[in-house]
Amino acid sequence: MATEFTVSLRSPEVSVGTATAMKAVFVRDLKTAFRQPQDLLNPLLFFVMVVSLFPLGVSPEVSFLQQAGSGILWVAALLSVLLSLDHLYRHDFDDGTLEQLVLQPQPLFLLVLAKSLAHWVLTGLPLVLLTPVLGVMVHLEGNSVAVLCLTLLIGTPVLSLIGSIGAALTLGLRSAGVLLSLLIIPLYIPVLIFGTGTVMAASEGALVAGQLALMGAFLVLALTLAPFASAAALRISLSNS
Repeated sequence: MATEFTVSLRSPEVSVGTATAMKAVFVRDLKTAFRQPQDLLNPLLFFVMVVSLFPLGVSPEVSFLQQAGSGILWVAALLSVLLSLDHLYRHDFDDGTLEQLVLQPQPLFLLVLAKSLAHWVLTGLPLVLLTPVLGVMVHLEGNSVAVLCLTLLIGTPVLSLIGSIGAALTLGLRSAGVLLSLLIIPLYIPVLIFGTGTVMAASEGALVAGQLALMGAFLVLALTLAPFASAAALRISLSNS
């Protein structure tokens, strides 16, 4: 993997631009993920299992599920994204590709952004596509399901971008998954609160444009700051390894 990546981005005959390098990182991450389908299926299966088992463990009443359904789906999506974060840099770190990534002439934060985008396409986007089916299963109304999908479409990229910081900080550490959860979950709470609050407001017939705009601001902030923080964390982790 490392050799293939090095040739594609550091060929002496071709001057690779930043956009081309980001595309190469993005496509490589997609190809690598499809070679290990268990890493793709585990978060999705976890998402479906949590949402399916929650009514059995708490209450199958329609009124309760309509009230708590958005929170159930949001928490399940958050935990599913968290479950997949440990693999964001792990495989590249193990085979030496990550060191080549840091040595590229292109800005590291843009390459990290490409990796975070690939992670969202592989993890967050499938969760959004599964949400309408699971939303009907917990008896959410059509308008609530649509708003829920929209909040997840805006919020799951934020989860991937923030999660990339924690994944970079815990790279190479023992029990990295537990430490990653402790670092990242507090940062996820604002997104969770506004995501579920927007759906609840929509179910009551209130206007949700303000809440959606605020979630969009979270996304812009994460796109602006998270790649820089992740790049710095990667350099620190690699220097200590």
